[in-house]
Amino acid sequence: MTVTLPELESRLWAAANSLRGPVEHADFKAYVFPVLFFKRISDTWDYEHRRALIDFGNDETLALHPDNYRFQVPDECHWRDIRRKHKNVGVHLQTALDLIQQANPTTLGGIFGDVAWGNTDRLPEHALNNLLKSFDEINLDPGSVSGDMLGAAYEYLLREFAEASGKKAGEFFTPPPIVQLVTHLLDPQPGESIYDPACGSAGILVEAVNEVRDAGGDTRTLRLYGQEVNLTTAAIARMNLYIHDIEDFDIKRGDTLRTPKFHDSRNQLARFDVVIANPPFSLKNWGGEAWQNDPWKRSSWGTPPKGNGDYAWIQHMVSSMHPKKGRVGVVMPHGALFRAAESEIRAGLINENLLEAVIGLPQNLFYSTSIPACIMIFRAVNSRIRENRKEEGILFIDGSQRYVRGRTRNTMDASDLKAIIDSYRSGEDALDGSVTTYWAPRAEIKKNGWDLNLGRYLKSAVVESVDVHSALKHFRQAQDSLREAESRFDARLKAAGYEQ
Repeated sequence: MTVTLPELESRLWAAANSLRGPVEHADFKAYVFPVLFFKRISDTWDYEHRRALIDFGNDETLALHPDNYRFQVPDECHWRDIRRKHKNVGVHLQTALDLIQQANPTTLGGIFGDVAWGNTDRLPEHALNNLLKSFDEINLDPGSVSGDMLGAAYEYLLREFAEASGKKAGEFFTPPPIVQLVTHLLDPQPGESIYDPACGSAGILVEAVNEVRDAGGDTRTLRLYGQEVNLTTAAIARMNLYIHDIEDFDIKRGDTLRTPKFHDSRNQLARFDVVIANPPFSLKNWGGEAWQNDPWKRSSWGTPPKGNGDYAWIQHMVSSMHPKKGRVGVVMPHGALFRAAESEIRAGLINENLLEAVIGLPQNLFYSTSIPACIMIFRAVNSRIRENRKEEGILFIDGSQRYVRGRTRNTMDASDLKAIIDSYRSGEDALDGSVTTYWAPRAEIKKNGWDLNLGRYLKSAVVESVDVHSALKHFRQAQDSLREAESRFDARLKAAGYEQ
């Protein structure tokens, strides 16, 4: 029996809510997604078994051949096997998940994350039983729930978990309008490789597939890559892709800035057609102590401040794009456009004609911060040099007025996204003036000290004159200087015979 998407979403959210009380909202995802995926695997195995029996005339031996199944489910590791257990359910579930991973090492190794299912202090047995019971009545086989529908329901859960997690949501979830906008700007094509070095729950990679599919392209030719430092989030990313019936991907766990995991045959950084990410803003502990002598040669444009990793992400992404057809889309705080400490890096990227466009976004779109952000577009071959523009330069776009006001956060609808995308493609203002543009030649940017502050080039944009991170740093430096001066003054007074 098939279900509608609203029915499925309602049932899944009810399952998640069965954890209320013993489990923090921010931890729901660590428990719910593995159980959801386990149920999908078990129901799909049953569905494939029924079809195999039909195909082989009820010959059980032929029907059980491994080639008939997407994933192998070992004996006593099916959903129904776990539901027969009445004691130590978490221990039995842990064993089943471990054996499923071992039976599918290439595809499912480590996919269920690091939850200690047998730890009843973290997850009391009654709470686990309630969660499992909530899934009993949900048939998740492909005949009842398509990959597209389950994928949509998975994204619904991600949004709900993000709402419940507050600022922590920024670690794993980027609001869909931003994902759709930056992905559409880069226009992924069939046959291309797409890489997200801070992939979170893989929303950007899923959207890239959607872009190609919606344009009528063959999504089977796409090659998807991602790296994520958090083990639970990396597992959620892999489950997200499988739930969407996407199989040609490679998600690796690790610290991208310290230890990038994707290399080519010469043990250099791998190159990709599309590099796209919403990395953590202004990361303090990012590994700056080793960047100047980076073995992956990502520091050729300069060394970012040790207390701010924004341009480490940018340099990693630009270094990872294909040298002829590569393009990069990265979401950044506005401070990355004008901070003095990073002007040398901006100068290097601009002088190599790599930065194509800067797009200002509305404020209060993100879960983790209310500050406005921007999208920076880089291209290996900058297409903005036209016959009437003999000089290289950058397209500035102010899209900060295109949003729908929300109760706690703002959002952007389809018309907002279209207005910004149209201005990016045409290089012109929106007809109603809600999006404004300016093409700045390199000489003008150089004259401004490589400052990319949107307010310098667009009257409609607010001039961002204060970067909180830099301001605090300068304030503390001033405090230290004041203390040193007071200490020296006191020493001179004492030397002259004056006592305080």
